[in-house]
Amino acid sequence: MYLDETLLFKEQYMISVNKSEDPLFYCFDYDTRSYRINMAFQHFHHFYEIYIPLDPNASHLIEGDYYALQPYDIVLLRPSLLHKTEYPTGDPCRRLVIAFSFPMADTPMKPLMDDALAPFESECPIYRFQEDVRAQAFSHLNAIFRMGRQPNTPLSQLCIQCELLEFLAVLAQNVKQNTYHTQDLADSITHKVYSVTSYIHRHYTSELSLESLSKEFFISPYYLSHQFRRVTGFSLINYIQITRVRNAQQLLLYTDMKIADITTQCGFTSFSQFNRVFNKFCHVSPSQFRIDGQVRSIEGIPYEKRPSPGSSDRKRGVNSY
Repeated sequence: MYLDETLLFKEQYMISVNKSEDPLFYCFDYDTRSYRINMAFQHFHHFYEIYIPLDPNASHLIEGDYYALQPYDIVLLRPSLLHKTEYPTGDPCRRLVIAFSFPMADTPMKPLMDDALAPFESECPIYRFQEDVRAQAFSHLNAIFRMGRQPNTPLSQLCIQCELLEFLAVLAQNVKQNTYHTQDLADSITHKVYSVTSYIHRHYTSELSLESLSKEFFISPYYLSHQFRRVTGFSLINYIQITRVRNAQQLLLYTDMKIADITTQCGFTSFSQFNRVFNKFCHVSPSQFRIDGQVRSIEGIPYEKRPSPGSSDRKRGVNSY
């Protein structure tokens, strides 16, 4: 076990209750990640997620925006938000990921939970606190860490849930103490490329092309095309298409919109184009994806699932799933 003055940590340690599709679900995943397993593209979940790096130099992409992180920053990710973490080369980085869902609709607790979850709706949902606030917040996570090592009972699950709610309450009560601010990248062309990715995520419903983006950002088409692939690993056209497909996946899974309406909502010019592009990246039609594609969409790149929590040699906490 790793112990410092801030946060308890044990590699490959997990505390979880229920499964991600259940109305009440939470999972505390303590582990390390390295550059070699960086996700290729941003993904989304139907649950809330909190990411806390414990080592320097990790970064996060949220809807195409780049955010540099320091140890103990708190990244809050609401459901259906496209995001991914990027890890540097070198030694693996320790991190804590918290995923959760609470049944809140039409209950007396809903107004209070709306207040507790309000920080997730911030335009820049990343929080960096001074030591006193951070210690107060992390004291609840450390209590959860210790309780996860105790026998699993309904009462222990309730206690863990209460500590998580207190952690969220501390964050909500101290949002004005947030000291996080975005940083310009030292490499100006990399900064320019991430400005382009952010623009794509905000305008994917509109007509986008290499030529139009080159004019928008005052850069030659050839240079933008070359640098875009260098920074993101994707051609610009593929990035636009995948962004549209990702947003279409959310609508297919979590709404009753007709597929024809999703086609235009996500920036495709025709159903035939939508069907062709969707098949290109998902290897299945949009209608079939709506029937059986839930796990594929949640796990990141279609048909490339991440290891399930509890698999391989992972050590389990409460009801690991």
